[in-house]
Amino acid sequence: MNDMPILLIDDEPMLLKASKLLLTSRGYSNVFTINDSTKVMSYLEGNKAAVVVLDLFMPNLSGLDLLPQLVSEYPEMAVIVMTATDETDTAVECMKKGAFYFLVKPVEPERLIATIRRALEQSMMSYELSTLRDQFFDDKILNPEAFTSIVTNSSKMHTLFKYMGVIAPSRQPVLICGETGVGKELFAKALHNLSGFKGNFVAVNVAGLDDTVFADTLFGHRKGAFTGAEQAREGLIAKASSGTLFLDEIGDLNDQSQIKLLRLLQEREFYAVGSDNPSTTNARVLLATNHDLQKLVADGRFRKDLYYRLYAHRLLIPPLRERADDLSLLLEHFLDVAAREFDRKKPTAPPELVTLLENYKFPGNVRELEALVYDAVARHDSGILSMESFIIAIGASRTLHAHSSEQAQSGESRLDSLFGHFPTLAEVEEYMISEALQRSKGNQGIAANLLGISRQTLNKRLRSDQGE
Repeated sequence: MNDMPILLIDDEPMLLKASKLLLTSRGYSNVFTINDSTKVMSYLEGNKAAVVVLDLFMPNLSGLDLLPQLVSEYPEMAVIVMTATDETDTAVECMKKGAFYFLVKPVEPERLIATIRRALEQSMMSYELSTLRDQFFDDKILNPEAFTSIVTNSSKMHTLFKYMGVIAPSRQPVLICGETGVGKELFAKALHNLSGFKGNFVAVNVAGLDDTVFADTLFGHRKGAFTGAEQAREGLIAKASSGTLFLDEIGDLNDQSQIKLLRLLQEREFYAVGSDNPSTTNARVLLATNHDLQKLVADGRFRKDLYYRLYAHRLLIPPLRERADDLSLLLEHFLDVAAREFDRKKPTAPPELVTLLENYKFPGNVRELEALVYDAVARHDSGILSMESFIIAIGASRTLHAHSSEQAQSGESRLDSLFGHFPTLAEVEEYMISEALQRSKGNQGIAANLLGISRQTLNKRLRSDQGE
């Protein structure tokens, strides 16, 4: 956001010079000035401005007359009006004509900086809304090459890709939510690639870091800041300058670290350990969590002000169980990658393997599928890929998941709603076998795995039901 263009318009050259110096000292790199109000509209025909700071009383063409032209021609541009006249009627008139804010000279430097920052945020939001409207009616994904590492054919994922294309140029933080193993870091890297930022992508997992280690890792330290700090060291935020800093597992941060993170996001400032002087950054911060932050806020474990600061842009990555169409794509992709890594011919997956996978919930999501495929390829000799390692792993995972999950409602109420009465064992067995065969598309091996019994036992039950 610090590189968005800012245009200062005033007939006092010394004031323009001082204001530009103030803004550039705070990290705003594209600040331009005009001291002749009659040249503003022609300037904007060939140059962009996200925010305009406009003096109200100027010769030839007053700011009061220029303001409605700016608002009409460039509605996405935020116009801040400055004047030496502290008159309520004038302020009201300017706001009615579309001014973003009204400041009375002399303006305190911090107030000017804060107002410009808010105006830049609004300008960016206006741009994103406009782009989102255009994208909503367009099936095309902007810069699809940025998503080559994410294997999918899911409409949900493609909708996310479109949204990412819109918010990518913004310097606002983005919160990436999703279960363990859905690929949150891949999405963060895609956002960085889409952004066009020239700096590095720097990732760090902050889970388990106490406040001192968190501050030292991110912000660095000064020489002598603590025992053993014999030399000054830059933090990861400095390495991400003009690029992207990705913080994973932010739901595990303690309160003091959350305060430091809030200042970084809100003021774009931080303190190196042992320093009393703040430093600024132009790095874009992406954050990820597999926690329900809203629940953490309600439990008093996550700051409410930080939560709402993160809420501007949010990506919710769907779990693999909601992307059934992607299973065959991901299976082939991981078979190909694993075969290359093990330096062997890519094995052929049996058709019934996809059916088995479709009936599994994948609590570990894409990462779990990748691990299953790698293990199967490592065990593979030749011919058709064996399903044995998949069946064993999925069976063990189901048992673990069943013991660890809390039941949402009592067994009696579920059975009553399903059968209309408390069923007999024979009724339950018949229903379970029928459902398993339906889900497995008639494959008795997969059905037996779903039921947790051997294929021979299933065959015996089926023969018994048929009166053999």
